[in-house]
Amino acid sequence: MSEIKYDIIKRIGILSKSASGWTKEINLISWNDREAKYDIREWSPDRERRGKGVTLSTDELSALKELLNHTEI
Repeated sequence: MSEIKYDIIKRIGILSKSASGWTKEINLISWNDREAKYDIREWSPDRERRGKGVTLSTDELSALKELLNHTEI
């Protein structure tokens, strides 16, 4: 299996932090030298490991923002 390459273009923010130190973050990341996308996933404290996540294009992030703006929380 080939290594997954990533470059964090912009760190946007931490959504939560677990007792073990893992953080759930939203960042702008380029995966395998592709166009950068918005990414939500968990990262280990040393950033050596990462959990499964979801990536969103700019259009998808805008649609999510619009949906959340009209959702009662």
